[in-house]
Amino acid sequence: MLTRGEDISQELLKVTEGSGVSIAVFSKDYASSRWCLDELVNILECRKSKGQEVRPVFYKVDPSDVRKQTGAFGDAFAKLDQCKFKDSMSKWRKALYEAATLFRWTYEEDRYVINTH
Repeated sequence: MLTRGEDISQELLKVTEGSGVSIAVFSKDYASSRWCLDELVNILECRKSKGQEVRPVFYKVDPSDVRKQTGAFGDAFAKLDQCKFKDSMSKWRKALYEAATLFRWTYEEDRYVINTH
């Protein structure tokens, strides 16, 4: 549980690690946040090490754009300083690809679509 005054980034990562299920909500600007990308890597590590369920939701973004880092989603990812985050770029790309291939929910034109692949 998050307590007032705690460092939210570290505490949220601990809470994520103790959860049975994580939901990652992808939007067109998701990939512009290195914090979101690091959290996604952590979520997927928990999936592998602890068997945590992961459910991606794609809000007005195509899962294939997340998987391939193309379209508006790819544009946001490209805006990250690739020199500054050189060591992280490959793990972020791998995490985005993996998340986009999981069972997922996609928001399309005022309705949700459940996809198994």
